[in-house]
Amino acid sequence: MNLILMGLPGAGKGTQAEKIVEKYNIPHISTGDMFRLAIKEGTELGKKAKEFMDQGALVPDEVTIGIVDERLRKDDCQNGFLLDGFPRTIAQAEALQTLLENRHEDIDYVLHVDVPEGNLVERLTGRRICPTCGATYHVMYNPPKVDGVCDKDGSSLIQREDDKAETVKTRLDVNIKQTKPLLDFYQEKGYLVTINGDQEINKVFQDIQAELEK
Repeated sequence: MNLILMGLPGAGKGTQAEKIVEKYNIPHISTGDMFRLAIKEGTELGKKAKEFMDQGALVPDEVTIGIVDERLRKDDCQNGFLLDGFPRTIAQAEALQTLLENRHEDIDYVLHVDVPEGNLVERLTGRRICPTCGATYHVMYNPPKVDGVCDKDGSSLIQREDDKAETVKTRLDVNIKQTKPLLDFYQEKGYLVTINGDQEINKVFQDIQAELEK
């Protein structure tokens, strides 16, 4: 199964990705992981991507697409893949389409985990991180045993700058603008499946399974 996973920050994509990968035995491929692998393996495209990343610049589409192509050719993708964080633009989506067509493959589903924006703000601003071990908590959904203190090492929990309300709102607005054209693109092509992400984690996964097994 060739899947693309979409959703705004805080929609719970990461959690669902883990469940999909475990259930369907396909690799979870995120943009960051792909770049890191290409750089580590020292491929030509990996070296090019590193040059841009070292300058703090965006990696151009042709390099990104090339790295995606290299990654999808690996043995673990023979039974499918779950793409996360790619494509981000219509140009990338069209390039992915061409790349798969050249290999006589296609996308099966684009899973969109949908949560109302107001609820996402609540989810994201409630996140707390342990600065020592990196454990993540949520003041409402996954609080530590003692308020403000990490269960694992007793450190005081912090709220990251990008989890503060104003920053969260800006981040969501940028993401909504970016993903809307993509959702429309995949809707028109008949790939898009929208899943209600505003439910209990296992219920969201049950809905995903029901769609994938139709």
